This record gives sequence, C-alpha cells and structure tokens, in this order.
Amino acid sequence: MFGNLGQAGKYLGQAARMLVGVPDYDTYVQHMQDNHPGKPVMTYKEFFRERQEARYSGSGKGGMRCC
Repeated sequence: MFGNLGQAGKYLGQAARMLVGVPDYDTYVQHMQDNHPGKPVMTYKEFFRERQEARYSGSGKGGMRCC
C-alpha cells in the first residue's frame, strides 16, 4: 500500500512542478540515461536555462512572452 502511495506522491509532485513551470531535472537525467545513452547530459544550470528559454523566449518555438 505504501509503495503505491509513494509512487502517487512522486507523480503528483512532478505534475505540480510542471504546472508552475519548475523543470524536473532528475526526470530529464533518467530519461537521457534510459533513452539516449552516450549523449551528453546537460548540467542543472544548462537544463534550467534551456527550459526557461523554451517557455518564455517567444522565439516562435511555442514559448510565450508577456511584453
């Protein structure tokens, strides 16, 4: 029972972070290791900057700008 509860908590936390725009670096690293072995993994700082650019740059790649 507690295993399923812990898993549900993990997913709810991840969903909440996605809703407010906080990127999940651990999930990114795991994805890269599982699906793209041998490719370089961004540092947290690079990852965060890339996610911020993707979300707020407004460069025509789906991002949005406030001004």
